[in-house]
Parts: sequence; C-alpha cells; structure tokens
Amino acid sequence: MPINQALLDNPKSDRVRRVADLARAKGRERSGRFLIEGPQSVREAVTWRPDVVQDLYVAVDDTLGRVRYASDTLARIVETSQDATIYVHQATREVIERISKDAQGILAVGNMNAMHVGPDAVKLPAAGERTPRIAAFWQVRDPGNAGTVIRAADAAGCDAVILVDECVDPLNPKVVRSTAGSLFHIPVLQMDVEGFLAYCAEHDLTTIAADVYGTPDRRPESLPALLAERADARGDDADTAARPGEAVLFGNEARGLPPEILTRMDRIVSIPLYGKAESLNLGTSAAVMLMSLAMADR
Repeated sequence: MPINQALLDNPKSDRVRRVADLARAKGRERSGRFLIEGPQSVREAVTWRPDVVQDLYVAVDDTLGRVRYASDTLARIVETSQDATIYVHQATREVIERISKDAQGILAVGNMNAMHVGPDAVKLPAAGERTPRIAAFWQVRDPGNAGTVIRAADAAGCDAVILVDECVDPLNPKVVRSTAGSLFHIPVLQMDVEGFLAYCAEHDLTTIAADVYGTPDRRPESLPALLAERADARGDDADTAARPGEAVLFGNEARGLPPEILTRMDRIVSIPLYGKAESLNLGTSAAVMLMSLAMADR
C-alpha cells in the first residue's frame, strides 16, 4: 500500500475523531477496530501480525515544505510496514496527540476480528519437543495487570494465554500498551471456567492453581518443592519433554481463586515469601512462577 502524501493536519476532522473513539469500548464494538499505541507495540504488530494492522498513523515534521518523520525509529517502522503493504497516513504531532496522549508519535488501527482466535488456533508442541504450557488468569480486571501478565507469559515461552470468566477487554488500549508488543506474539483466548477445564482435559494438561492459602483440605505445595521434584526427575534421566503439559491458573488481583475452582485443580502451588511482605502482586507472581517453570524445563 502507498504512503498517503496528504498531510493530516486537522485535529478536529472526522477521521481523527473516529480513530480517537477507539479508546472507548463502544467505539471498538461499533467499528470492529482497536488502537495500537506507541513505537514498541506498533513495531511488534507490524512485524509479527501485519495481517491485523489496517492503518498506520505517524507524526511528521513539516519544515519549509519538507516532510520528514519525527524520529529514525518511526521511519524504520514505516519502512517495515511497507513490506507488509500497510497504508500509512502522515500527520502532524497535534493530530497524533489528539488521537492518543500515549502514542509517542505513532499509532495503528487494528482489526479486532483478526485478533479473536479460538482454541484450535493454539499450536501446542508435539510429543517429545518440550512441555506445553498455558498461562491462565481468572477475572483479571485491571488493564495494566492484564498487559503485564500477557507479557510475562510471552517471556516464559508459554504457548497461549487464556483469560477466564469476566476479564478486562484484551484490546483495551492500556492492555495493548502494557503487553509491550507481546499481544502480537502469543494467542490470547477467552473462556469461562467450564470451557477452560474442558480445554485442559481435552489436551491432557495438568491444571496448577497459583494460590497462597489453598483450601482447608488441601494446603498448597511450595514452588521450590515443585522445582526440586522436576530437577530430581531430570537427574533420573526421565524424558521431561514427554511429561504432560500444564495450565497454570492465577486468580483475581484482590480475591485470588475461590474454593470452588481450587477444588477442581490438579495441584495448588504457592510462591514462598522470605521477608515481611504479606503478598506479591499478580504481575510479579505470574512472572516468578512462569519463568521458574520455564527454567526448570531447560
């Protein structure tokens, strides 16, 4: 697709208003599009999921009639976008800031339908390759937390993220920003509890609840004990790649996981606290547990 040579310089135009409206849930639902803000998120979307990106808006400086991109970083993203034939709109800084205060000179409009994936879209490793792992989160409501845990799951090499029950919209602009591009690296699915448990059963995934207290009948195992168990298995020359996959479920930021879910999980595992802190926040808990499990595999 070509680069539109017409400069967008009217912050009050209908096009600018429509793109800015994507920050609202109703605007996204009405149009079927969502907002991708900032160089890092846009770069990852253009690089890894160009099929999602419909339009790119980039800030330019218009000095003495010479149009140039506001930075070399933005110029490189535009260059990459042209390999994927994405339509580029050049705009003044005022227009970009009218659409988003968090754009840092560049933003994109994505197709929501292209981001919605079903369970069949998740490609779990074949037997003998490595242990499949899913990161799941129950009723995560805070956009920043949702983005952070998606990023942690991506960093830990998880095969997918499942948002269970009523979670924040994963295409909320703050979620997209907080993933720092990971949203375009890893499938993100949405299911209810029954759908999640059925998916795990269908794919022979051991379910692990990340929980501090467990239930009156089941106290949690400690994460170090679980890691030691796996280290012992490796020492016995066990084929760790043949071990069944697992789905690690984390709870709501404030309430954790309810007993009715914990009783249906195969294992309950907690992260020990060695200092005086009462607890870890969701993002830290997800990063510690998922990365620890990933390192144990390797």
